[in-house]
Amino acid sequence: MQAWEGITLAFQQIWTQKLKSFFSLLGVTLGVMFLIVVVTVIEGLDVYVREDLTSQIFGVNTVTLTRQEQVQINLSREERRALRRRPRLYFADADALRERLSVPARIVVENTTSASAVGDNGTAVNGVNITGASSEVFVLRDLEVVEGRPFTPQEEEAGAPVIVIGSETADVVFQNVSPIGRTLRIRGFPYRVIGVLEERGSMFGRSLDNLVYAPARSPIQSITSPRGVVESIIIQTLDSDRLREAQMEVEGIMRARRGLRPTENTDFALETADEAIAFWDNISRMLFTILPMFVSIALVVGGIVIMNIMLVSVMERTREIGVRKAIGARRRDILTQVIIESATLATVGAVFGVGVGIGIAQIVAAVSPMPAAVAPLWIAIGVGLGLTVGVVAGVYPASRASKLDPVDALRYE
Repeated sequence: MQAWEGITLAFQQIWTQKLKSFFSLLGVTLGVMFLIVVVTVIEGLDVYVREDLTSQIFGVNTVTLTRQEQVQINLSREERRALRRRPRLYFADADALRERLSVPARIVVENTTSASAVGDNGTAVNGVNITGASSEVFVLRDLEVVEGRPFTPQEEEAGAPVIVIGSETADVVFQNVSPIGRTLRIRGFPYRVIGVLEERGSMFGRSLDNLVYAPARSPIQSITSPRGVVESIIIQTLDSDRLREAQMEVEGIMRARRGLRPTENTDFALETADEAIAFWDNISRMLFTILPMFVSIALVVGGIVIMNIMLVSVMERTREIGVRKAIGARRRDILTQVIIESATLATVGAVFGVGVGIGIAQIVAAVSPMPAAVAPLWIAIGVGLGLTVGVVAGVYPASRASKLDPVDALRYE
């Protein structure tokens, strides 16, 4: 029997026995659908973490100096107490790094908080992300000022009460009127708006455009951190190949400033985007390890259903098989026909599962902050799994059919 003939017969069986075929396809469809939905969401998160999230949190070619690690998992109570006892970082630490670091780099301090802001027209906006930072933050974070200008190093050093605001903040407060030169009050203190940032969208449902950047030494520090204290110092090397060298130098400079002996542990944290990606790699590896277990359960159930349906089909077509054998069909032909029919059923179910899975993943991406990316590799894997399940599930019914005696099959009622 030709393969195409077997596939044609399989589609005829699907069309003439729709209900039975539906239940045959259901298990494989659900298994492949689950595979596609979960994998596309995880793949989307992977792309997002590697390309967007790390650049937003850490920046490109950067090492971030903080009091504590940003990711803290499975710490004991004593370890958490030790972290809280660590000394704070100060503007003087950033100044020392600028003086002593031999690797060419930008050094930016950042303090963040959130607050409400009120324009000079009385319109207020809530939940504004407030950042006090060095003037080089706009280059480090790849922030483009589309109207007005960023604040200068001189304004930063003088602590001038000037701010650059996000596009959403500008639209809400100033209602599509140019905010340049207008006043925005934060916790009652007036700041002069000198720039508006380009629209950047959202991250996990949180707006990236409802924000304010002000010089770190301006009056903004009264609400972001105690005077003279900084939350983080970000070092961005001008040469990406010297990032590790800069990290080692920063560690040495800070240990010397803290008077730490060689045997003492560091009392600060140094993190890079690579370390954050490594943490995500561990999570995604666990997800991809657990995922096949759930998918395999659904596919095994689907395979059992297909096998039982094919056994019933063989019984219903006993006389047909007897006729085929009587006119010269070989055992191999009967075996091939049943396996092709089973494989076709499962493959059709897998294709439906891929389509439904992609649709659900796109809906999830549209109505939630969860990103989704459909990789062609996983589509091929899903269809391949369906085909494999169909072949395996069809072996036993095909063997039963091929062993039927043609005389007994012709007598079957």
